[in-house]
Amino acid sequence: MARSIDRDLQRFKDIVRGRVRENLKKYITHGEMLGRQGRDVVSIPVPNIDIPHFRHGSKGSGGVGQGEGEVGSPIGQGQADGDGQGQAGDQPGSGHYREVEIALDELAEMLGQELELPRIEPKGKNTITTSKDKYTSIRRTGPESLRHIKRTYKRALRRMIASNDYDPRNPKVIPTRDDRLYRSWKTTEQPETNALIVYMMDVSGSMTDDQKEIVRIESFWIDAWLRNQYDGIDIRYIIHDAVAKEVDEDTFYHTRESGGTRISSAYRLARDIMHHEYPVDDWNIYFFQFSDGDNWGEDNKSCVDMLMQDLLPHCNLFCYGQVESPYGSGEFIRELRRIQDQWENLTLSEIDNKDAIYDSIKLFLGKGK
Repeated sequence: MARSIDRDLQRFKDIVRGRVRENLKKYITHGEMLGRQGRDVVSIPVPNIDIPHFRHGSKGSGGVGQGEGEVGSPIGQGQADGDGQGQAGDQPGSGHYREVEIALDELAEMLGQELELPRIEPKGKNTITTSKDKYTSIRRTGPESLRHIKRTYKRALRRMIASNDYDPRNPKVIPTRDDRLYRSWKTTEQPETNALIVYMMDVSGSMTDDQKEIVRIESFWIDAWLRNQYDGIDIRYIIHDAVAKEVDEDTFYHTRESGGTRISSAYRLARDIMHHEYPVDDWNIYFFQFSDGDNWGEDNKSCVDMLMQDLLPHCNLFCYGQVESPYGSGEFIRELRRIQDQWENLTLSEIDNKDAIYDSIKLFLGKGK
């Protein structure tokens, strides 16, 4: 029977998760849950529920019905508004927060329910077989680290009782070599559905820190959903100005260059990574490209040709997110719109600000590919 405290704890967790679901759009667009990540857990600030109470002031300091005042005037000492600077006080603050931990899988399920995302149906030949060992049997020989203590003891006890060597007044059981039993494993082949995610981002001078923050938030939610759909995820990061290079995650989000922009360099590197390391028949492949739309004019045609020949025929999705920038021309998305009707797996999104992240994620992942 469940204890009362366990029921109360579960009820509290249900209330918290309900609050998170209600405010998921706010958390998505403002990145409030990205402050700390563990292995499988994210931390979300959730407002506490405070019980109102009276606080008595000093004797003779005035109060309701005493002295001058109008409806809505603050009661007691101090001002209703302020910039937070000054001496310490004894009045309650405007809000209190606690951190609530939620597993990434549960967060991904909330995202799927909120955005009504369809479950992904992996394409074609999408499974890779991996070998896994499972201890399912017992054998007479093996390393001492795998000795089955309980079964060895029982076997020794039965032998001593059968041979009248067991004394209940001195219940000492000493296993011999013949009594020893060891755990044994069986290797099984299990299919795993895997996915490759390649992020590409323009880091030229026209992409500011605000645009990169939008990319970081959106990428977090994309990762959460795809990890929920696949057994294994490989993530690769490509940055480019006029030249592309592969980097780690931290460099991807914090690099800023000052050169020009050639998107074709990123496509070429993405193509090489895919063909050399990830057989297209075995992997579900996703490309997510973020840019402010700047591209060297003569490079547009070669970009579109490379996209149609080398990337689109082999990937589940190619998602292009154009982030609004005060310096970017925004022209590249117009080039991609010319071919969008030819490719079902090509998705385009214009991300003007953080509030547009929510709809962009739904647009990218809503096809269930």
